[in-house]
Amino acid sequence: MIKSKKPRRRRFWLTLILVLALFPFVGVALFAIVPPTPTILMLRQVVRGEGLDYQWRGLNDISPNLVNAVIASEDARFCSHNGFDMDAIQKALDHNADGGRMRGGSTISQQTAKNVFLWPSRDWVRKGLEAGYTVLIETFWGKRRIMEVYLNVVEWAPGVYGAQAASQHWFNKNARDLTPREAARLAAILPAPRRYQAADPGPYVRRRGARVQAAMGTVRGQGLSACVLR
Repeated sequence: MIKSKKPRRRRFWLTLILVLALFPFVGVALFAIVPPTPTILMLRQVVRGEGLDYQWRGLNDISPNLVNAVIASEDARFCSHNGFDMDAIQKALDHNADGGRMRGGSTISQQTAKNVFLWPSRDWVRKGLEAGYTVLIETFWGKRRIMEVYLNVVEWAPGVYGAQAASQHWFNKNARDLTPREAARLAAILPAPRRYQAADPGPYVRRRGARVQAAMGTVRGQGLSACVLR
């Protein structure tokens, strides 16, 4: 009697679907405890011959000035939203619809989800996965861990990732020793870290850095970084 192969195939596909469904949860759970492995973007830069300087530092070893600076520059509602800033998204959509220079509305949480788990592109598949991962890290990591991971995986120069590597690259010091001005300039170059310099900036970065540094006072005064800084 010949046994049907259909049940075996069905079990295979059910197992595969289950593994794929659980994969994001496993990654999020793992990186809630240990530093993330080099990301897809980092590995792509290595393949291109740019090298990789990725030095993990816990949040206690990163200056609070940098936390305040990136919140002031990138995501002022970081502590109050659930991963998505709907006002910022709507403003970006309205701006882009008017035909101006393309503007994003991604939060620090969304950027972290993309940088750690996904690939750099603007396709809708990646955006959908980014939304899913954002919900997961907001749920299982919390704001402090999200900020810690973000500051460690974001690119600050070609092949230079994270606050510690950036601080050494641009200012020859450790991340915990960054001054408000230095932190503001690091935040100022984040939109285009391959185009701008933090240590010897041109007029644009000087102006933007000054605005970020001024906004850092608002972040501190209004407790906008209270979910991160204890």
